[in-house]
Amino acid sequence: MEVFSGRPRSPERRPLTGRSRRHPAGLLELRSTAGQVLLLQVTIVFLLVVAAVVAMVFQTAQDALEQGRRESVVAAQSFASAPGTAAALRSRDPTALLQPRAEAARKRTDLDFVVVMNTQGIRYTYPYPREIGKKFVGTIAPALHGRTVIEHAGGPPLPTGRGTAVQAVVPVTDAHGTVVGLVSAGITVKNVAALWLPELPIILGSGAAALALSVAGTAMVARRLRRQTRGLAPAELAQLYEHHDAVLHAVREGVLITGADGRLLLANDEATRLLGLPADVRGRQVRELGLPEPITRLLSSPEAVTDEVHVAGDRVLLVNKRLAYPQGDRGGIVVTLRDTTELAAVSGRAEVARERLKQLYEAGVRIGTTLDVERTAQELADVAAPRLADLVTVDLLDAVLRGWEPTPEGWRRLRRAAIGGDQQVVPVYPIGEVITYSARTPQLRTLREGRIVSEADLRQALGWWEQDPERAEKALEGGLQSLVAVPLRARGVPLGVVNFYRMANSPAFEPEDLSFAEELAARAAVAIDNARRFTREHAMAVTLQRNLLPRGQPDQDALEVAWRYLPAEAGVGGDWFDVIPLPGVRVALVMGDVVGHGLHAAATMGRLRTAVHNFATLDLPVDEVLGNLDDLVVRMDDEEDTGDAAPGQEGTGMTGATCLYAVYDPVSGVFTMARAGHPEPVVVHPDGTVVCSGVPASTPLGLGGYPFETAELSLPEGSQIVLYTNGLLQDRSQDADLGMERLIAALDGSGERTPEETCQAVIDALKPSHADDDIALLAARTRRFPPERVAEWDVPSDPAVVPSVRAQGRTRLREWGLEEIGFATELILSELVTNAIRYGSPPVRLRLLYGRCLICEVSDGSGTSPRLRRAATTDEGGRGLFLVAQFAQRWGTRYTPRGKVIWAEQLLGDGSPATSHAPVDFLLDQFDDLDT
Repeated sequence: MEVFSGRPRSPERRPLTGRSRRHPAGLLELRSTAGQVLLLQVTIVFLLVVAAVVAMVFQTAQDALEQGRRESVVAAQSFASAPGTAAALRSRDPTALLQPRAEAARKRTDLDFVVVMNTQGIRYTYPYPREIGKKFVGTIAPALHGRTVIEHAGGPPLPTGRGTAVQAVVPVTDAHGTVVGLVSAGITVKNVAALWLPELPIILGSGAAALALSVAGTAMVARRLRRQTRGLAPAELAQLYEHHDAVLHAVREGVLITGADGRLLLANDEATRLLGLPADVRGRQVRELGLPEPITRLLSSPEAVTDEVHVAGDRVLLVNKRLAYPQGDRGGIVVTLRDTTELAAVSGRAEVARERLKQLYEAGVRIGTTLDVERTAQELADVAAPRLADLVTVDLLDAVLRGWEPTPEGWRRLRRAAIGGDQQVVPVYPIGEVITYSARTPQLRTLREGRIVSEADLRQALGWWEQDPERAEKALEGGLQSLVAVPLRARGVPLGVVNFYRMANSPAFEPEDLSFAEELAARAAVAIDNARRFTREHAMAVTLQRNLLPRGQPDQDALEVAWRYLPAEAGVGGDWFDVIPLPGVRVALVMGDVVGHGLHAAATMGRLRTAVHNFATLDLPVDEVLGNLDDLVVRMDDEEDTGDAAPGQEGTGMTGATCLYAVYDPVSGVFTMARAGHPEPVVVHPDGTVVCSGVPASTPLGLGGYPFETAELSLPEGSQIVLYTNGLLQDRSQDADLGMERLIAALDGSGERTPEETCQAVIDALKPSHADDDIALLAARTRRFPPERVAEWDVPSDPAVVPSVRAQGRTRLREWGLEEIGFATELILSELVTNAIRYGSPPVRLRLLYGRCLICEVSDGSGTSPRLRRAATTDEGGRGLFLVAQFAQRWGTRYTPRGKVIWAEQLLGDGSPATSHAPVDFLLDQFDDLDT
């Protein structure tokens, strides 16, 4: 950064110190910067020259030695391979032959010596004859094996000096490759070292030229520095910088200066502190500093700013910005920052309070959206994480999840109900696991004391450690740092604990956080308690309704039956169904739905189901059953209108119900049914074809005075009829027509399915994610009664035919293998047929059905029903039905469009009624006519 503008300094300007300026010193004075730089450069040049000479000497020596090695090897190998060398070595006087040749070769090649020796190293030649015959100084072992040896070694005196610097030893071989002698050639060090001396003047001349250039360059730089410092001496520059730096960094206002290219040129200490700038900030682009976007945009734009307020982290800054050079075109801006955080502290606290209130409002909206305890607990965890804590767990008393009233005895056993946050980082108990807390854990302490328990450092929390040391160790390794346990209390009753965890890289819990956590837990506890109360009431209603519904399938041979019942989430409805065995191996199917929800609807359903059972026991036609139910619902409505129920009581004002009543006769394969406002049943044929039954719709129960239409369906064996309530077809997401299409699609191709599989397939396809109404579903597959187990006779209206009827019955029982009940059956047949002939009207017909029990049916055209009575001793009649009641398991009368049917059932096998001999003998005396 250039501090001054660069304008010429006026002659009358005085120095900053107030003293008169002395004459400038010489440019190259040693005490000046230029003189010191010059001295440094001279030293460097001198050292470079010395280093160059040393390097040249060393390199020249190395090159000379290398060249000497090559020349020595070439000379030795040339002499060794010369013609006649090997032969001379084998001669009687090798020295006489080889010494002249060796000396000639030495002088011709400028070598220092050429020595020929035998294989023991004894010299044959040498420049000094007195050394001939002595041992060669050097290594000869590798040469004896055919290899060349190059080495540095000393030896006897030579003509050029003492000592050998480089010598080569090569073998001399004969025509057969046998080593017969050795040849060594070498050069002394004295001859090699003289090679570098001619180059020394060049190096010294180059050093002198470099020194001259340094002096000239230093003088030029010194003059330029003097101009750029406007004539100020170094001491004056240092003093000026010290004053500038002291003022710049001591002020309580941040100062930033940026250049025209957007780089930060200066930032004083206050600006660095306010903006959190790094130490190496100078010279970097503004957009690379990681400042908040408003501050970055402010520093990058050229517009002037006056007293603008900006937020940087947790500080409120008052910003002013001006151009650095308003009269020139050099660019750059100057920004001043003033910290006004203290002035905004009051407004900041108000903002924090407003944010807390906003968060509490949001929590109130998001927590308690349903009346499900576990879902409410999960909503609490989701609201608190990660806003208040990194990990949130909610542990509830097991009694709370079941809807019971919590007791202090169950405080130590809590069940994990919800987890919020990243549970993959920290190992925690999974949802649904029952946790038995020890007495020293923060969770049990906060339950027992009813206040917040905070653990700032979990490494020091012994109670938390003791609960599960292994899990605690893993949690701490995952970075868990602190815990705040808050009790969940509603209406003074503890419900559980919510645990707020923070990681090591998160700030510690502040007092404001604790108060917020306590308020959040208090609001969530009320929602959880409401859900608990609803769960209890819902469980009671579901229990009541399930107890009112069938618990098992009755014994019957007509239908293969399966069912499903799914209660609503928000409240139990009045859906019910029933399978009622009827006389004559017939079965009644009932499906109904009471208007409304809750305990009142469940109780009303129980009353209607009991009434249907009673009407079915009377064996009334299907339309009369619905008519009697309609009258009952009307009376129940009247009771509600005149009762003492408080206004607004749940379930009051029930206006009606729907019902479908069907009777199936497996002998004829006919379904007789009627429906009062109930959805139409669906029929699945054995080939999988799905059709609607076509039963006409009648008005719902409770309107009064409207007839109910009856329909008869003749179904082949193996067909399925599906009954259901409207909760299966419609909910908030779809209407009834769409639900019917989905039901038909789910049943399509179900001809081979069992009723159990059919029910499951329908539930899987149509069950809503959130059931707003009860769902009742019943599937029944038809069976046909075997024809070979049915016997029918037309009986003339003549008492004389009674013995023949008994005989026919005896014969058929023998064919069926039922001889053990033949006597009782004959007695029942005799009495029933006699009564029909005597008191009824034609036509009289007898039918025997052999199934789970033996059924005797006698029909006639009269509508008069017989009554069981105890006859007096003087009475001549009145004992027939008494005998039937004694020998039959049960008996009764049902009416048909053409008269009535009197029936009696007898259990088979071990179920037959046991009779003693005395009553039998007594009863035998009552017969007027016996077949002998």
